[in-house]
Amino acid sequence: MRIDQRNNSKLIWIIAGALIAMTLLITVFFWLNNDHKNNQVNDQFNQPVAAKKKPEVATPPVAQPVQENASPTSTNTELVNASILKDQVPQNASLAKEEVAKLDDIQKQLDEQQHNLKSQHADADQLIKLKEEQVKLLEQQLATQAKA
Repeated sequence: MRIDQRNNSKLIWIIAGALIAMTLLITVFFWLNNDHKNNQVNDQFNQPVAAKKKPEVATPPVAQPVQENASPTSTNTELVNASILKDQVPQNASLAKEEVAKLDDIQKQLDEQQHNLKSQHADADQLIKLKEEQVKLLEQQLATQAKA
């Protein structure tokens, strides 16, 4: 085998390796950049919309919400900010409708989340029952094997 042929093979492998490395670097760059954009979009949706402040006119007192014992597990997954409950309802009808629509959407999300949690709880209960039955069957098998 001549030296030219041997060097040619090495050159092809070097070029292929470089192309693969560049492809991986570009893929990682776009993947990380896409995750960063998704996080920004999610943060944007989680932030409350600040209502425009108008001069205060005599308004009826706002009813205080009833606090529940359940607390969120982490602040990052919080759907509703506490400031939403304390903000005044806008006097402008269109702003009030937007606020109501936003609160309806949040309520739908919370209802869906509650439904999902209930179904997960029911599934977990069913799995526990099945595991208990499986343990009983295994104990019976062990007892029969011990007798034999």
